[in-house]
Amino acid sequence: MSVLVSESQPSTPTHRLLGRVSRRAKTSEPHTYDFRRPIKLSREHTRTLQIAYETFARQYTTLLTSTLRVVSQVSLVSIQQLTYDEYISGLSNPTIMATLTLDPLPGAAIMEFSLSTAMASIDHLLGGPGGPQTERPLSDMELPLLRDLLNRVLDELHYAFESITDFRPMLGAIDYNPQFVQAAAPADAVIVATFTMAVGSEECLMTFCLPFTSIFPKLQGSDNDVALSDSQRRTREEAHRSMAAALGTTPIDVAVRFDSITMRPEQIISLEPGDVVPLIHAVTAPLSVSAAGITFAHAVPGSQGPRLACLVVPTPQNETEIQL
Repeated sequence: MSVLVSESQPSTPTHRLLGRVSRRAKTSEPHTYDFRRPIKLSREHTRTLQIAYETFARQYTTLLTSTLRVVSQVSLVSIQQLTYDEYISGLSNPTIMATLTLDPLPGAAIMEFSLSTAMASIDHLLGGPGGPQTERPLSDMELPLLRDLLNRVLDELHYAFESITDFRPMLGAIDYNPQFVQAAAPADAVIVATFTMAVGSEECLMTFCLPFTSIFPKLQGSDNDVALSDSQRRTREEAHRSMAAALGTTPIDVAVRFDSITMRPEQIISLEPGDVVPLIHAVTAPLSVSAAGITFAHAVPGSQGPRLACLVVPTPQNETEIQL
């Protein structure tokens, strides 16, 4: 009996270990890891972008219809995360490639749509019938008209993204060959929104490309705001009002100073009563009024009763120029 027990003891852990290995092999499978896109948009981030782009599409539709005086429609189709090389490779040539800056966000964005739709829009803008157009580079008269229209479109884009971030899209160069537009490195991640755009009888796909590294931190920030409940939001607003009221009555040390000078250590050590220290402050210049080292006003010295006082005066003209 003892021999049987001793022989079965080592076999028990072995069977358990083999059982764990076999179960792991059945349930766990390797997943492909895309090193070009280590971070992907979550469902919440995609939904946030979807709301912004749908707002942009509605505003764009209204702008085109009212400006071109023809029935127009812009609708969101999809939002994808791609590499810049994948995005560029999927575009036709020639096409309208409008490069945008997103001040204060880093990086550049791209607004792309067909050349024939751009020419049809210009034709409607000038009172023409629109319809199919021959694809050719825009003339020197047509290009300013398109740029003016796109600048108005970018105002609507700014309005649509206000809930995410306060960037100011500015129109840059307009090109026709996607391969010549180097808005990002080929492996950089971008967020591409695809729209259908109809201007009268002319239809095309329009894409809008945003740099991933620029917009992703803003999406995370807006995600935190959305996560707040109504009661939490009210509590935060009340705390903000209380803090603002408390700051209004908080005492702050304010100093009225001459312009500072530089002295050597031996000069400071040798100072005695009766010594005259020459200042660089002009006799006619007012004194600086500062708090925490920041000058916020200027004043001239005087007295009020038994105490010294200062009278706040307008900022000198040369000081204003320096601050500007």
